[in-house]
Order: sequence, then C-alpha cells, then structure tokens
Amino acid sequence: MALLTVTQVAKQAGVRSSTLRYYESIGLLPEPTRVSGRRRYEPDVLQRLEIIHTAQQAGFTLAELRVLFDDVLGSSAPAARWHELVQRKQRELNLLLLNVTSMKALLEDIMRCDDAELADCIYWTGQKHKNEVMRFE
Repeated sequence: MALLTVTQVAKQAGVRSSTLRYYESIGLLPEPTRVSGRRRYEPDVLQRLEIIHTAQQAGFTLAELRVLFDDVLGSSAPAARWHELVQRKQRELNLLLLNVTSMKALLEDIMRCDDAELADCIYWTGQKHKNEVMRFE
C-alpha cells in the first residue's frame, strides 16, 4: 500500500498536521519515513490515531497512551495490562464523578442563600459540605 502524506493522514484522521508532528515528538506516533525530506506515513498510522482518539474520549491522558503503546501493546499479556489501566481509569473517573456531584450539590444549596445573610449562608453551607466531602475521602 502507498505511503501517505501528512496532509492525507491529517485529513483522514480529522486532526491537524501539527498534531501529527506533536504526537511524533512525544513518541505516540513512530517516526515517519522521509521522501525528498517530506514525511510519509504507513497506512497503519490511521489505526493508531483512531486508538489515540478512542482512548482520549475515555479520559486517558497522552502520558497514559504512551504506557499503552510502549508497555501494554508490546507485552506478553496485553489484555491483562490493558484491563489494569482501564480499572485505574474507572476508579479515577468514579472519584471525579463523586467530586462533581458534591460540587453540584454545594452550588444548589448556595443558591438558596439570600441577600440578608449571604456571606454567613455561603460560609455555613460550605462548612456543611466540607464535612460531607471529608466523609468520602
């Protein structure tokens, strides 16, 4: 299959060419072949970019993606290592969800504060929620 130009890859993957260069610089994409000084990519780079996109949608960071490509996919038991990463991400997202839920409840309670005692109401509502958050930690 023919090698792809930066423009072709960027267009097919729905990313900017600068994103491709950045991913190369941090090791998420392999160094492309050079033809007359211009980057040329193997077609399988599109699958790798789709994996990056999918993992980012699931909340994985670029550093975590490096672990996926460098350590997990090349290991003798990639599925087990991948499941470890996914479970860690799930725990992280569950904690984030708990924090967001707590922030939302705090905002809803603060909305009940009125002009007459606004500062005191915000303070005491915050104290109440602070104690509730400490129970979860």
